[in-house]
Amino acid sequence: MHLGGELLTIGVLFVIAYVLGRLGKVIGLPAIPIYMIVGLMASPHTPWIGLNVESHTIELIATFGLILLLFNLGLEFDQEEFYGNAGKLLVSGGTYVAINMGVGFAFGFSLGWGTREALIIAGMTATSSSAIVTKLLIELRRLANDETPMILGVTVIEDVFIAIYLAIVSVVLSGDTNAWAVVGKLALAFGFLIVMFTLARFAGKWVSKIFATRDDELFTVLFFGLAVMFGGIGDLLGVTDAIGAFVIGLLCGATRYRDRIEQLALPMRDVFAAFFFVNFGLGLDLSTFGEVLWPVLGAIGMTVVLNAVAGQLVARMNGFNVQQGINTAVILVNRGEFALILATLSAAAGLEARITAFAGLYVLVMAILGPLLAVNSDRIGRLVVRPARLARLRTRLGGRRAVAAAAAAEAAEAAAESDAADAAARRAERDRQFAEEFALVEAAGREERENEPSEAASEPLPAERPERPVRQRDPEY
Repeated sequence: MHLGGELLTIGVLFVIAYVLGRLGKVIGLPAIPIYMIVGLMASPHTPWIGLNVESHTIELIATFGLILLLFNLGLEFDQEEFYGNAGKLLVSGGTYVAINMGVGFAFGFSLGWGTREALIIAGMTATSSSAIVTKLLIELRRLANDETPMILGVTVIEDVFIAIYLAIVSVVLSGDTNAWAVVGKLALAFGFLIVMFTLARFAGKWVSKIFATRDDELFTVLFFGLAVMFGGIGDLLGVTDAIGAFVIGLLCGATRYRDRIEQLALPMRDVFAAFFFVNFGLGLDLSTFGEVLWPVLGAIGMTVVLNAVAGQLVARMNGFNVQQGINTAVILVNRGEFALILATLSAAAGLEARITAFAGLYVLVMAILGPLLAVNSDRIGRLVVRPARLARLRTRLGGRRAVAAAAAAEAAEAAAESDAADAAARRAERDRQFAEEFALVEAAGREERENEPSEAASEPLPAERPERPVRQRDPEY
């Protein structure tokens, strides 16, 4: 078997991925959309490179990528955080997932593709990409932010939800119509999860003895072998290889060798996950994007709006302000690997073919839009918070001005009434004084006439009566 040409092409693709990845870092893009674009460039459905490779040639490597993605997800699961703050985490994370899942399920139904397809679409739009979320928190230097523990707590609940959700989806996608068979598969899936969660909680120190070797090579072979083996067990049990890899990662994370496993597993995850994303891009067809353009735009708008609402609600529940709610929303809005995993499961189950194109375009746009929103969260906060504050301030000032105007009007009216009362009092006093003066003059005249002798009446009157002095009148009278 001569694979020189294919190996050369795949190697060139990964070098291109490196170059595009470096350029993407400049503008803050994660690696996931870069790898998908590289796979799309090499897809046999596009005229650029048109790589014709048998699917099984890189499918197994891509499966290793899927297994290591879920293995690391379980490995990074913070059990102490979960069990120590289970109530608060369940309320916060559960609220976030419930809002996105509920509306996403209704949106999936509205597309008319079928019930199982609606369940897949709801899962795609309901949960964040923990890989992108973690990388953004580190790269944006927000690990010390007050809201970061809450964000990581939501991702912990999302991890639990993913485990349960995949167990349910695996049964639903099996296509079994026998009710008892479905109940039996669900019981088996949940029993498997309960056993592995219990072992991870209580058997960590005994499992640690298995990893007691200083040889890094043997150590790596062991945890990689366990991840692949449990992936196979999960697939044979009907709960998917992804669940098997997640629960063994959960168990390995409970050992005292967790940091060492993580240090050796992360580079392996990055390389094999690159194969997974490139392989997904190879299966995309640009000509099918037009068929799902409007559903994808609707899903993007729905995701952004729901995350804005859920982010503010969760932040308010934890006592954070509007800006911290915006920081939460723009970090958690990122979608990525889980949507592609669901699309892969959907294609394997023979569901609606447009789901693959939907997932590809949705993740491409969201994996670009999400980091751009996260980088500009402070600007978004200024645009949102400042107008709201100004409106509240105007309302308060308007209220204060109205109160001041009313008080001024009342004062002016009272002053006018007081002035009118004073003027009336002054007029009444002047009238009284004038009446008294007039009465005194009249009384004096009468007394004078009464005391004069009778003969005085025969005397001629004087030619002129002396004029009475003119009294100055008040101008208001």
